[in-house]
Amino acid sequence: MNCEFPKIISNLRKSKGISQKQAAIDLGISQALLSHYEKGIRECGLDFLIKLSDYYEVTCDELLGVSAPANTIPKDVLSSLKKIAKEAEKILNNQSL
Repeated sequence: MNCEFPKIISNLRKSKGISQKQAAIDLGISQALLSHYEKGIRECGLDFLIKLSDYYEVTCDELLGVSAPANTIPKDVLSSLKKIAKEAEKILNNQSL
């Protein structure tokens, strides 16, 4: 996993004012295991990554330290938007006749 992951999950927990013990209870794991995740000693699985994402109300990308530039629209979304715009233009042109 990303070398920032342990720091990110530790900072999220602390910023929400949750003790490590309480977070471990809420997440259904031992405090020792959560400590290992936060120190980077152990890596969690994808299921647990999703559980953390839900628990801290952040995206998996945020947990992994992955971010896209703020003004970047993914290519597939941009392509879909262009198709919608073309269809909307056709409809508007037909209605004005």
